[in-house]
Amino acid sequence: MKPFIFDARNGIHIIDLSKSLAQLDAACGFLRETVSKGGRIIFVGTKKQAQQAIKDTAKDCGQFWVTERWLGGTLTNFSTIRQSMNRLKEIEKMEADGTLNTYVKQEQASIRREAARLIKYFDGIRGMEKHPGAMFVVDIRREHNAVAEARKLKIPVVALVDTNCDPDLVDYPIPANDDAIRSVRMILSVVGQTVLQARAEHEAKFARRRTEETPAEPAPAAETPAAPVAPVSAPAPVAPVTPVTPVTPVTPVTPIVTEIPATVVSPEAPTTPPQA
Repeated sequence: MKPFIFDARNGIHIIDLSKSLAQLDAACGFLRETVSKGGRIIFVGTKKQAQQAIKDTAKDCGQFWVTERWLGGTLTNFSTIRQSMNRLKEIEKMEADGTLNTYVKQEQASIRREAARLIKYFDGIRGMEKHPGAMFVVDIRREHNAVAEARKLKIPVVALVDTNCDPDLVDYPIPANDDAIRSVRMILSVVGQTVLQARAEHEAKFARRRTEETPAEPAPAAETPAAPVAPVSAPAPVAPVTPVTPVTPVTPVTPIVTEIPATVVSPEAPTTPPQA
């Protein structure tokens, strides 16, 4: 830590804040690049001064966090950790659909205690499907197991490094007092804003790319506006029509034929002219 120490007075080392600012800018640049590419960050801080600040920052920017004891193999034995998280989801499903109530009271109490223990340790990483893209640590001496697993898996580590720590163990050290709540909160606020902006940029880029891949629909042809039509007056109401009584069909009349007797006319006798 000698390059980052300004002076030592009465056995107390004073950190050079100008170098802390430069390291903070470098760390934020790396985190911005990681998140903008779709990577996720896991925040680790189990000491009392940093637990609530770590949890609030991680929730605000939508990342993972660990504020209770770091379980060995959280990263190196991730398959076993996934089984525990699946067990937690199974218990929550049993609680939701009422299946848990079919057990006797003693078994219900045992299952609920198991769920409470799993929530305590895995609540912050229950959505982690793969290894994170980076790790942010507060107090690398206390979280040496987490740092060792990250180094083994070649996961970049960003950490608050106090004067009693070795900055060579992390990729992006930020010289700061990791025992003061105000110091931890101030640096976490800057990191949280950076991650939040990078995540918004990534989501906007992803949405733009998805829009470009979706084929655009052809625009409808422009229609010539029709001439305005004069309003038509409403027709006068029509009086109701009385229904017509059906007509009884007429029986066809048989034609009457009358026979007229023919008169026989006899031929007239020749008339004799008078004699003189």
